[in-house]
Amino acid sequence: MSTPLQVLGASFNDVTRRLGLYTTTSRPQLLPSHNQRQSFTGFEDILTSYLPPAQIREIKRAYFYAEQAHYGQARRTGEPYVTHPLAVATVLATMHMDHESIMAALLHDVIEDTGVTKEDIRTQFGEEVADLVDGVSKLTQVDFDSAEQKQAENFQKMTLAMARDIRVILVKLADRLHNMRTLGALKPEAKKRIAKETLDIYAPIATRLGMNEVRIEFEDLGLRTLYPMRARRLEAAREAARGRRKQLIEHVNEQLEQALSSEGIEGLVIGREKHLYSIYSKMREKRKSFSDIMDIFAFRIICDDVDACYRTLGIVHSLYKPVPGEFKDYIAIPKANGYQSLHTVLKGMHGVPIEIQIRTRDMEDMANNGIAAHWLYKSQQDNANIPQMRAREWVQGLLEMQQTAGNSLEFIESVKVDLFPDEVYVFTPKGAIMELPKGACAVDFAYAVHSDVGNRCVACRINRQLAPLSEPLESGVTVEIVTSPAGRPTPSWLNFAVTARARSQIRHFLKQQHREESVTLGRKLLEKALAALQTDTDASTPLDHLIEVCYPNTTCEDILTDIALGNQLPQVVAAHLLGQPGASLENDHSAMEIKGTEGYVLVYAKCCCPLPGDPIEGFLSPDRGLVVHRENCRNLSDLREQPERLMPLRWDDQIEGLYPVAIRIEMANKRGMIATLATKLSGIGLNIERISTQDESVHFSSIIIELQLNSRVHLARVMKRVRVMDGVRKVVRWSRR
Repeated sequence: MSTPLQVLGASFNDVTRRLGLYTTTSRPQLLPSHNQRQSFTGFEDILTSYLPPAQIREIKRAYFYAEQAHYGQARRTGEPYVTHPLAVATVLATMHMDHESIMAALLHDVIEDTGVTKEDIRTQFGEEVADLVDGVSKLTQVDFDSAEQKQAENFQKMTLAMARDIRVILVKLADRLHNMRTLGALKPEAKKRIAKETLDIYAPIATRLGMNEVRIEFEDLGLRTLYPMRARRLEAAREAARGRRKQLIEHVNEQLEQALSSEGIEGLVIGREKHLYSIYSKMREKRKSFSDIMDIFAFRIICDDVDACYRTLGIVHSLYKPVPGEFKDYIAIPKANGYQSLHTVLKGMHGVPIEIQIRTRDMEDMANNGIAAHWLYKSQQDNANIPQMRAREWVQGLLEMQQTAGNSLEFIESVKVDLFPDEVYVFTPKGAIMELPKGACAVDFAYAVHSDVGNRCVACRINRQLAPLSEPLESGVTVEIVTSPAGRPTPSWLNFAVTARARSQIRHFLKQQHREESVTLGRKLLEKALAALQTDTDASTPLDHLIEVCYPNTTCEDILTDIALGNQLPQVVAAHLLGQPGASLENDHSAMEIKGTEGYVLVYAKCCCPLPGDPIEGFLSPDRGLVVHRENCRNLSDLREQPERLMPLRWDDQIEGLYPVAIRIEMANKRGMIATLATKLSGIGLNIERISTQDESVHFSSIIIELQLNSRVHLARVMKRVRVMDGVRKVVRWSRR
């Protein structure tokens, strides 16, 4: 039978007529192979166990559509391509996902790998299935600069689709799971790339969505692909340990069952075994040997209800002594992904630690399948279960990050930060509980409350005591944020903020602020250049209008920003705006005032550290903007070869703020000299930014101290005070070469 793939781009009716695709009233002309029929029979058995016949018929129709669309295509293993979407759909069926998700899984590659379009799928299977398939499909029509950018752009696209329908990520996880199971036919480089991407992105996403079984399989398959020898050795060691521990595990299991039975509690006791990746990670992180990791015995107790869980906790604590500080109640305070359980660690026979997890059957199902468990798609917020609600909140957070991130690579880095939380639970002043990653500070808390609270944050109180914004928060503390209309984020916050939301909001604010400051400075520079060239008749024309006319393909803000960043010279732009290309491009000799409020767009040269009161000159450096130097700076003499980039500057009479400067002190080489000097400077209200020393001789040392001062006069006063100290031989202002 001839089945050219070109016809798949035609209308649906034409496709069904020429390829034999069947509708609800027709039969398929191509039958699956024997192996495919076996796979499909098993798949159909799963569907029959929980879906109504009408929905199963729709799924069958999607299967045969996919089979025809992929006709003639094969996987690297040699199997017909349709075996892959069937396997992906089977993964979702075992999770009891809805029929639309399973149909999307069967069709998830047809847009990318065949001539079928999204419109074809919409026509036959409806809007929702078409959107799901499109959300999972990769970006195939765009060229990328690197594999990392391609990964980031694909994930960014998937995030947008997830925001519309969370089921997109579930289909993608099932797709990735089957790809990981069938990596054997790929080249080694491709295997390692896919395995690393899975461990970096998809395993943490599965964790975040509470899909524990998927996460475990991702991690073990990833370990076996990236480090096959280590995986084999760990597997062999685990098998050997299993034999040695069997008798002791059975004894503990029997004791737990007897204790529950004697108290009339029905509970299923299961011995848990650590999976390979968990063993490997703990050995690396804690720098422990295999025997230390495997010395811990782990059990899970499944109870009928929450009351039985807490009663069981009391029973096991009376049976063995609990380890202080190791009890965690995730039933009262669930994890971010909806996970609920009681965790405790006991000291068993011979001092062997025993880890116990206690939960209900519903909690066990939720722990393994996360938001896929008891799926209630499109349920109202009040009726949705906890994992679905939290998953939606997380996806909304991803969408906010995507909107504020500068590019796709920055976005995916933020997502990676957000995917590895170790929770800390803190309280708001009104008693509400907030969950933050381990290591989070008050800035993270402020942005978790609201972006405006974070942007206006100036101080914090922890348990009613003022504390630094950078102080890591501990579980149980109450955090209060002090805000001010004049408050704003600073770049230093990025040094201690850990949540992806806080970091992306800080970066977004700083970028916006930098752009606004750039536009203001660029306008100032351009107006100054225009004043030197402009005639009286031209002066009445608004500047923005001039720019729009002369630069129709760009915005006024972009031109002004380029000028402020030194990427375009204001004299050249001014000449172009006035239609005077032959005009002299020499600098206007009138000096521009520096007010100190220009923000981050104005750079003070570190080589000479100019202070208010110093004669200064500016240099328009490409990408850096206007760099302020002292007139006698040695580096400035080299820059005079580009006179068109030089600009006379002067300090405003009302300038405020602190500016960096360094002084060099020659001092007697005595014990405690630096402490004495630091005490003296602190006593006159100065903050020392940095100290470095160099031995000049046996008797004298040279000390370079970087300070924050407000003017040249302030510097002179400080130097005068230092000169009168005992042991000081010389004090001079220091400049880098």
